[in-house]
Amino acid sequence: MVPFLELQNIFKHFPLGKGQLQALADVSMSVAEGELICLVGSSGCGKTTLLRIIAGLEKQTAGRVLLKDREIAGCGRERILVFQEPRLFPWLTLEENIAFGIKGRVEKNLLRRIVQDLLQMIGLEDFAQATPNQLSGGMAQRAAIARALAADPLILLMDEPFSALDTQTRGELQADFLRLWQITRKTCIHVTHDIDEALILGQKIIVMQTAPGRIREMIPVPFPYPRCPDNPEFLVLKKKIRDAIAAA
Repeated sequence: MVPFLELQNIFKHFPLGKGQLQALADVSMSVAEGELICLVGSSGCGKTTLLRIIAGLEKQTAGRVLLKDREIAGCGRERILVFQEPRLFPWLTLEENIAFGIKGRVEKNLLRRIVQDLLQMIGLEDFAQATPNQLSGGMAQRAAIARALAADPLILLMDEPFSALDTQTRGELQADFLRLWQITRKTCIHVTHDIDEALILGQKIIVMQTAPGRIREMIPVPFPYPRCPDNPEFLVLKKKIRDAIAAA
């Protein structure tokens, strides 16, 4: 069977003075359609660089990115990246922000229905006319995820979208995002430094190592949703992942 998304022997070098910095070395992986994968690893292991290559925001030095067996290059609407910060347009209302990427591309009644459905899914129907400065950090990040989903991408790329939030809000958004993923079944690659978050969300966890960045281990997560961090088996797998990162 042809993988939905496949990375083949990805290398990435950045200019550094008179030389080069090797950020990624021979990274190969495949992602099934509808799969939720989490990338973990210490700072500098190339997680975000890899995500940006898939999104088309960075060009790999060597290797190929294939989507449904077709090589892709550059940005495309089929791949949407959600950043660490919500990056909402401050002059637009919440519903206008969600609609921004598809306005003019779909008929007005359909646009209105898509936005209303997403507002309901993220629990912010009452804030449709609010501007970003009237939203909490958690609300704004929900809106950013809804804006990405409005474009109906084939692949959702998440670059530590919950990292700047307090512990309680982060837990709430993890649960909200998992619910959205279970509804939409979007293929998703989620970058995080938080092992608990990776175990709560991911069907598979990819541990990356540094100097240069490469895949050290792929670990399936066998637990059903929702997952309890206090489960002894959860703690055993958490230690395995932590040890893999420490040894990388």
